[in-house]
Amino acid sequence: MTTKVVKRRSVVSFANLPEELQEEVKKLYPYGYNDAMMRIEKPNGDFFYAVPFETEEVSYLVKVVVKIDDHLEDEEDKDYYSDDLKGADEFADHAEEDEDIDNLRDEI
Repeated sequence: MTTKVVKRRSVVSFANLPEELQEEVKKLYPYGYNDAMMRIEKPNGDFFYAVPFETEEVSYLVKVVVKIDDHLEDEEDKDYYSDDLKGADEFADHAEEDEDIDNLRDEI
């Protein structure tokens, strides 16, 4: 009969991991955590983001800091949805020129 080894499970902040385990986590996720990151909901409604990490003895959920930059989206929206059209004055000048040309054609 085989004995099933049950690993201890632990939730720990990346900053609180020993340095050698931090290095192992970095090796496991060399291109970042995006694809492995999970949002963990707490019973009180709060949440945190974590990535899985396994050692021989422990199965970790490593809390990672996620910065959500919604300010950038606001700035991008201003660029696309600004009331001020870039070059609007130039466009208006050309429209007046086109109108003058049309009026000359009508007179001829």
